[in-house]
Amino acid sequence: MLPSYPVGLVWLRRDLRLSDHAALYHALRQCRQVHCVFIFDDDILAPLPRADRRVEFICQSLAGLDEALREASGRADTGLIVRRGRPAEQIPALARQLGAQAVFCNWDDEPDALARDARVRQALAAEGLALHSFKDHMVFARDEVLTQAGAPFSVFTPYKNAWLRQVTPFFLSAYPSERDLPERLAPRPEGERRPVPTAADLGFEAGTLDGLRLPTGCAGAEELLADFLPRLPRYRQARDFPAVKGPSYLSVHLRFGTVSIRRLARLAWEQTQQQPHDSEGAATWLSELVWRDFYFQILAHHPHVVHASFKPAYDAIVWDTGPEADALYAAWCEGRTGYPLVDAAMRQLNTTGYMHNRLRMVAASFLVKDLGIDWRRGEAWFARQLNDFDLAANNGGWQWAASTGCDAQPWFRIFNPITQSQKFDADARFIERYVPELARLPAALRHAPWQARPLELAEAGVVLGTDYPHPVVDHAAARERTLARYGVVKQAG
Repeated sequence: MLPSYPVGLVWLRRDLRLSDHAALYHALRQCRQVHCVFIFDDDILAPLPRADRRVEFICQSLAGLDEALREASGRADTGLIVRRGRPAEQIPALARQLGAQAVFCNWDDEPDALARDARVRQALAAEGLALHSFKDHMVFARDEVLTQAGAPFSVFTPYKNAWLRQVTPFFLSAYPSERDLPERLAPRPEGERRPVPTAADLGFEAGTLDGLRLPTGCAGAEELLADFLPRLPRYRQARDFPAVKGPSYLSVHLRFGTVSIRRLARLAWEQTQQQPHDSEGAATWLSELVWRDFYFQILAHHPHVVHASFKPAYDAIVWDTGPEADALYAAWCEGRTGYPLVDAAMRQLNTTGYMHNRLRMVAASFLVKDLGIDWRRGEAWFARQLNDFDLAANNGGWQWAASTGCDAQPWFRIFNPITQSQKFDADARFIERYVPELARLPAALRHAPWQARPLELAEAGVVLGTDYPHPVVDHAAARERTLARYGVVKQAG
């Protein structure tokens, strides 16, 4: 294919890699020379807490990408262009400076991202420049998996079955995006040959990833994947237990595109095809990756879910508000509800930016159905704290827990935080790690320390209400209030 443009600009966003990269591949096919840019968007940075770990993760990942570009070209004058500002201003200005006739990027279906891209497209069009965008961080997106009636799915299992019927090696094959890099990667202008900024350079706290087992960049993704693949056969059995090394821990890398979704889905799918009778782990992992596509297509077709319930009837739920609800919300955020598994989960989130998937369900259910607090407040806290925060998945998970979304947990099913603790952290090892003030209690009592006898508490050196809080609510009573709260809405419907 003959190049269509003398110079092209690849705008990186949530796709911080060179391999299997849709936009980069198409740019290299259509342009004689290619530049790569990342914009630190002021509209995204401004509301973030100064200790946001994601900023450091991005900075370190970009530094690795910058070095990989130079290694690919074999020239010191190449590398990543990094700027800060608003993309609608920075992208056209950079295209003018570089003499680029077209900008290439990958899709992002979040409403704010779509609005941003529309502004960039308009600004480029005003100068006669093109913006080309491509699917990259989903296997199937938008209208690619539909019901027989041509409508988007709203229930996961039929969507997954259709996804599995439709997938072929073609959809999972990698873009050979690194093939033409050495020949076509353009030298950066003198003024753009700056090092990738650090978090401190951007006004954020440095060292936020120190002490966390969170390797960054494409090399970090490779490290985690290599560690996970030998554990994949046991994934189905191990993934629900927070004290066990069960998950892949690749979610943050999927979020920022330091690993390709096609590659991960291909690894899982091929194992289910080659070993159909011995691939429970691979099939379960593939199902989790399909969930990710499912939530992306829900967001694309139903953007109202960002602010409202997927099922409009549930917007009639009357949530608790006022000073008492605010105090309960603060206790939940800070991990001092008096329910050890919930508190351990929230402390894990606050100290590491990660929360085990089973615990995300438990913690969300507790906020909504034990404390009676609007799911949107919990969603916002997770959005602030999670390293792997992704609007589609976070919103989908919270609406599932609140029974307001598609394919939701039935409203009358309410997680019991004690039995969840006993089932999924039977030895209370996870609780011991994140709620160390209970460590001297026998494991069986760490699930519900208020059930311990005074002598047992004294021997463990625990004074409830001083060393560890009393439960902020009674679960049985809270359950009845929740059934009544949701029941009013169901009766009205």
